[in-house]
Amino acid sequence: MKKILTAFLLTLSFTGFAQQDDSIENKKSNIQTYTPSKLLSSGQWDIKWFNNLYTETKDLFGENGAKQDKDRETFFTSTLDVFTGVSANSKFNVGLLLEFRSNVIGGRDALDVFKFDGETNTARSGLTSFAPAIKFNPIKGVGNFTIQTAFHIPLIDNEKENGVFLDQKGFIFQNRFFYDYSFSGGKWQLFSELNSEFNFGKKLERDSSGTQIGGSFANNSLRLTPGVFLSYFPSSKFTVLGLIQHSQLIDAGNDFSQDFTALGGGLKYQLTDVLNVETLYTGFVRGNDTGLGQSFNIGLRALF
Repeated sequence: MKKILTAFLLTLSFTGFAQQDDSIENKKSNIQTYTPSKLLSSGQWDIKWFNNLYTETKDLFGENGAKQDKDRETFFTSTLDVFTGVSANSKFNVGLLLEFRSNVIGGRDALDVFKFDGETNTARSGLTSFAPAIKFNPIKGVGNFTIQTAFHIPLIDNEKENGVFLDQKGFIFQNRFFYDYSFSGGKWQLFSELNSEFNFGKKLERDSSGTQIGGSFANNSLRLTPGVFLSYFPSSKFTVLGLIQHSQLIDAGNDFSQDFTALGGGLKYQLTDVLNVETLYTGFVRGNDTGLGQSFNIGLRALF
C-alpha cells in the first residue's frame, strides 16, 4: 500500500512539473507579443536602442544601375526610441526619437566610425536630429494595425563639410504603418511595414564651384519604404527572421531620385522578462543612384 501511494504521489509531482513547464513554454514573451504593431498600456514604457553600421565600396548610377568601384564609405547610425502608454485602453502612445551619426569616407576602415576623431576630410559625427512622436490604433477592432507619426527636426548646420556627408538637413514628416499576423500554433509570425517620409525645407543650393551651401538633396521629395518580415519561433524566447525591403525616393523638385532593394535576416532573444536583444544583417542587392553595400545591426529593447 505504501509503494502504491508513493508511486501515485510521484506521478502527481511529475505531472505537475510537466504542466508547469508547458505553461512557462507556452506563455508568450515580449518578442512574441510586443511587435511594432502593439501599443502600450497606460504607464508602460518601451525603450529601444538600435545601432546600424552600413558600409559600401560600390556606387550604382543611372536607370540601369551601372556599378562603379569607390573608396570605402561607412555610416553608423545609433537611434534611441522612447515610448510610453497614456491611455487605459492601449490606443495611444507618445514618444521621443533621438538620432546620432558617425560617418567616415576616403577608404578608411569600417570600424573607424567608432573613433569619433573628426579627422578633416574623412570623418564627422554628432547628434543629428530629434523627433516627437505619437503612435495610435486608427481602426477599432483591428488591434494589430497601428500608425506611428513623427516630426524629425535637424540639429546640423550643413549636410556636407570638407566633403563629408553627415545627415540630410531638412525637416521630415514621417508616418510608419505597422501590421502583424500570427499563424495558428504560435510558431510563425508575419510583420509588414510601410514607412513614408516627406522631406521639406529649402531647395538644394550650390555655389559656382558646385559646393553645397544650403538646403538638402532630399528636400521636396517623398520616400516610400515597404518591408516584410517573417519570423519563426523555435521557442517563446527565441526567433529567427528573414526580411525584404525596398526604398523609393520620389523627386519633387531637386532633379534627383533614388531607389534600392535589400534582403536580410536576423535573430531575437528574450534575455529577461524586461530586456531582449536583436541582431540583423542586410545586403543591398540592387539600386539606382545609390551605393551598394551591407549593414550590420544590433539593438537592445527594454519593456516594462
